[in-house]
Amino acid sequence: MKTNLGAAAGPSRRTAKSDSAFRTISEAAKELGLQQHVLRFWESKFPQIQPMKRAGGRRYYRPEDIEFLASIRTLLHDQGFTIKGVQKLLDQNKGKLPGEITVNASDVDQGAVAGFASSVSSNTGLNKAAVETVLGELQELQDILRASLRDIKKNP
Repeated sequence: MKTNLGAAAGPSRRTAKSDSAFRTISEAAKELGLQQHVLRFWESKFPQIQPMKRAGGRRYYRPEDIEFLASIRTLLHDQGFTIKGVQKLLDQNKGKLPGEITVNASDVDQGAVAGFASSVSSNTGLNKAAVETVLGELQELQDILRASLRDIKKNP
């Protein structure tokens, strides 16, 4: 009695792709819980989505593309944004979605911060100590937000 073990054992032998591997459109659609035509449509609406295309037009999505598509899916399906709303959000944030926007502490001009604090103090009659207190609280909040963002990126 002959049995065909190859057919039965085939799918179970497959290993999952690594996180850094490129995905075909069918793999990306399955991973995101979307139809393939939705991904193609979003490519026409969001120029930031540019999968690699091989001969014959076969698409390969990078891990960054998958993350971006997942963010768009969340905005559209879970948070109730329209396509125009997401496009406007991307335009306002120079092509990045809110979770992707980062500011390095080294990019903040401390002289400008001090100048702003003294300007607010002199222009509004507020006491400099009160402005510095508020500024310190804002900087603490900024640190908390940065730490939260790091945690989110580590444990999505």
